[in-house]
Amino acid sequence: MLGRAAPGTRLALDGRAVRVAADGAFAFGFGRDHAAASSLAVVHADARREEKRLSIARRQWQEQRINGLPPAQVTPDEETLQRILREREKLAAARAADSALTGFAEGFVAPATGRISGVFGSRRILNGQPRQPHYGLDFAVPTGTPMLAAAAGRVTLADSFYFFGDLVVIDHGHGVNTLYAHLSRIDVREGQVVSKGERIAASGATGRVTGPHLHFSLSWYQTWLDPQPVVLPA
Repeated sequence: MLGRAAPGTRLALDGRAVRVAADGAFAFGFGRDHAAASSLAVVHADARREEKRLSIARRQWQEQRINGLPPAQVTPDEETLQRILREREKLAAARAADSALTGFAEGFVAPATGRISGVFGSRRILNGQPRQPHYGLDFAVPTGTPMLAAAAGRVTLADSFYFFGDLVVIDHGHGVNTLYAHLSRIDVREGQVVSKGERIAASGATGRVTGPHLHFSLSWYQTWLDPQPVVLPA
């Protein structure tokens, strides 16, 4: 949800403060399994208060079966599990960024052009074993394909992870961030400011994959969102 409020307005979604920019721009989002209703509290500049009840439509999710993965990529050993836990904490810290940047308000572009091979929210069956849903959008592109920043922002993470392979996370402000994974090359560094459409990396097949592609994710703080209607509008 991208919106604009009058200057001086304060917002809270289900009791959580929503940052509002000086020009009134704000953003928030709902995850895959959000409840059927939500509440947006509004405090106007003149102290007038109101509450908006939001109805959240339920969606049907696809099921995707992926076979041929190395067993260690589906059921890691204890040492690898400890690495995965450390990486999750590092990623969570990057996604917790609450900056005043407003790149999110300028709109988004697709990070790549190619066949969509995986969609958000699908139930994943890996080598016959149920795993967590797919929280991203997959672009089936050859290794070396240029990857573009979906919006202006600041790089908060550029590293190599066990499942994600080489990845980049960009903070676009107000808790909105994007993630680019399975890269063959990273062309930016942490702390670097990038513009919308700027080349930041190249696609690859690092991490848990069966072939080269870009895994692209969008989130509002720790809540994964469906990026498809944002970067590939109908």
